[in-house]
Amino acid sequence: MNWQAISFDWNQVRAFLATTEEGSFSGAARVLKTTQPTIGRQISALEEALGVTLVERSVRGLTLTESGRDLLDHVRAMGEAATLVSMVAEGKSREVTGEVTVTGTDLLSTEILPGVLMPLREKAPGIRVRILASSDMQNLTQREADIAIRHIRPEQPDLIARHLGDFRANLYAATSYLDRVGRPRTFRDVADYDFVGHADPERLMAPLHNMGIPVRAESFVMSSTSGTVAWELVKAGYGVSMQPEVLGEVEPGMEKVLPDFPSLEFPIWLVTHRELQTSRRIRIVFDVLARGLAIAARTSVATRPDNS
Repeated sequence: MNWQAISFDWNQVRAFLATTEEGSFSGAARVLKTTQPTIGRQISALEEALGVTLVERSVRGLTLTESGRDLLDHVRAMGEAATLVSMVAEGKSREVTGEVTVTGTDLLSTEILPGVLMPLREKAPGIRVRILASSDMQNLTQREADIAIRHIRPEQPDLIARHLGDFRANLYAATSYLDRVGRPRTFRDVADYDFVGHADPERLMAPLHNMGIPVRAESFVMSSTSGTVAWELVKAGYGVSMQPEVLGEVEPGMEKVLPDFPSLEFPIWLVTHRELQTSRRIRIVFDVLARGLAIAARTSVATRPDNS
């Protein structure tokens, strides 16, 4: 540990984080129950301690500099750690009770959330989680859910969104299917295979065309609005499908259709209400999800069995 490098005040870091989350000095002052000049002085002191400019101030408001953006993820991690330390020190984490509703796609809810949420049972066994398998962002705005996991950033100003990383997806098929029809030698060969699609299979056609696979609409012999159903159809051997690498690389009997086919990336956003600032149970679940999903995004390819 480089103790000499830890020379700034936590209150300064907290002021910077609150300002970025709330979008202004006044917003940060409100949630931290202090004054706007105090927030400004704390951020200036942090900038002086670090030797960089974090926030550009203008008549149009505040804008993070490149250094500020680089620092933000680390500061958020510090904020999460400070919250958890406070809860543990006060013995409150295990005492928190109540229900939290989490919404995500049906495939993510089925295949990824069970593992990601397991630490919650030890950390806060009094919290009950209800999982709503849905892709509808209105689940949050209509207060049907407390936390949403989405692939696009929400535009609603009353929501808090955090980008956790990017999952990668690739073309997968069951080994049984490829044994039956043969394995392709070129990208063009894949266009002659049967495909399994999701809710709108034709949306996949354009990126595949751009990557040298001129797949046709009639190639999608099976499709489903349910990601879980589509995944099961692929495993059953109906054809080729674009699926998350975090699943395809570890599923027995599945393989990449083309080992050198470039992966597509899709972002993972964790979204919640402003209530995150005041609800302890939502904060605990949010932090567990943020940590687990970020790890899943970082290690999706590393989980492949033959990468050891």
